[in-house]
Amino acid sequence: MTPMQQQYQRYPPQPPGRSPHASARRGPGPMVSGGHPQAPQMTPAQMQQQVAAAAQKSELAKRRSRKPTDKSIPDGVEELIIGDGVQRYKELRDVERRLDAAMMRKRLDIQDSVNRTVKRYKTLRVWISNTAENQPWQQQGLEENAFDFNTGDGGSYRVKIEGRLLDDDDIDALSDDEDESEEGTKDTKPTNAEAMEEDGDREASEKPAKTTQQTRKRLSHFFRGISVTFPNRQNRQDPMPPIEWKKPSVLPNAPVLPAAADFDCLEFERKSDENLNCIIQLVRDEHPERYKLSPELAEVLDTDEDDRAGVVMGIWEYIKAMNLQEDEEKRGVRCDERLRAVFKQETLFFPTISDLINPHLKPLPPLSLPYTIRVDPAFQSKPEPTIYDILVPLEDPLRLRMNALLKDPLYPSTLRQLASMDDQLALLVQAISHAKAKHGFFKAASTDPVMFMRRWIGSQKRDLETLIGEGGRGGEVGDMGDEWRRGGKHGVWGREEVQEAVGYRMAKGF
Repeated sequence: MTPMQQQYQRYPPQPPGRSPHASARRGPGPMVSGGHPQAPQMTPAQMQQQVAAAAQKSELAKRRSRKPTDKSIPDGVEELIIGDGVQRYKELRDVERRLDAAMMRKRLDIQDSVNRTVKRYKTLRVWISNTAENQPWQQQGLEENAFDFNTGDGGSYRVKIEGRLLDDDDIDALSDDEDESEEGTKDTKPTNAEAMEEDGDREASEKPAKTTQQTRKRLSHFFRGISVTFPNRQNRQDPMPPIEWKKPSVLPNAPVLPAAADFDCLEFERKSDENLNCIIQLVRDEHPERYKLSPELAEVLDTDEDDRAGVVMGIWEYIKAMNLQEDEEKRGVRCDERLRAVFKQETLFFPTISDLINPHLKPLPPLSLPYTIRVDPAFQSKPEPTIYDILVPLEDPLRLRMNALLKDPLYPSTLRQLASMDDQLALLVQAISHAKAKHGFFKAASTDPVMFMRRWIGSQKRDLETLIGEGGRGGEVGDMGDEWRRGGKHGVWGREEVQEAVGYRMAKGF
């Protein structure tokens, strides 16, 4: 049985040629290597500079290794000096250690406080008032109850929205004034202009230094949008378009703000000869942004508004308080009834909470301030502003001061000065240690010179044997051969291995 032959057509051989898809060569050229690019060769000057830098680095390392760091006076020094200087020095060292620990702890606390988002709420008082011009009852020769056939295009009104931040002292003073005005007669109640000027004068007279030290917060700093709508005119044939102001985009820490983003008073003018109801909406501008929480999440955190970091921290504190962490995997969480209502899960992974809370965070609704624009003569004869008090968040002033302490330009120079003093103190303590060693050496030599020299030479011999690795050659106290006592370049102390070992021990501080 023969194997099956392959069925294919034989073609005549073709002469060798190039592929039609190959790109045409443009002529001879250098061959490009496919390997990694080689680093450029260094010039002799660069090599010499590199060697010098390495030698300098090694020398600095040796200096640091020989640098004394012990600042404790050795034992026994107090017995050799007159007075209680050593005891006083030890007491100062103990005070220094406690002071350093307290300063480091306070500095860490300051850093932790600066990193935390702490807000302080103050009262923003908003005055809303309006004036009328060219109204029919203001025309000369026209009675108040007379019928006017004019279209009323000449009458107009001007609305003024003014806001000013009140300090705690101002709030107390204003509350006292209100109590006194309620007890007294109604004739003592200030008018629109008098009320705003009185509050402004009190703030300017009692707080002159504070306004110069830090930038005063204005009305436009707390809101990123202000709109005025006229709900009663929307269904009429001549509806009034809303009035809107939007804060221009500026840098977060811009030293100078444009005029459109830095004001205390907003005014607008429209033509009308009748009273109008309007709603002034203020869109808050907060950093970090606060959100309106869903009812399920608000039940867990016991608050209706919070920023994203506060929500995550509140959930973490709730998990720890209710002991909902997994036993093996601490990042796993067992959901109880309240958490199941929020996340719709039995278990969850804590790092994913920042994404899971997104459906439960809604932007805060704008603040709505209703106001009636009155152009009738009864109101214009004795106008009174409509006043609203709004709580607005502010940066904690202590945070600014603590941040200034952390970024004090004198702090690094003070640390360098203290480090220099510590180095000088360590050198003085080292000198005291050497002086004590010399004192002990000479005192022992003066007591029994002969025996002391025998012991000292025997000790030197043992050290030498240890250095050159010949500890088995002897080393008794009484052995004083010429080989061990002879110095110089040709003696045993001049050998290369001995000099290397002695230099190593000297570098290590032995």
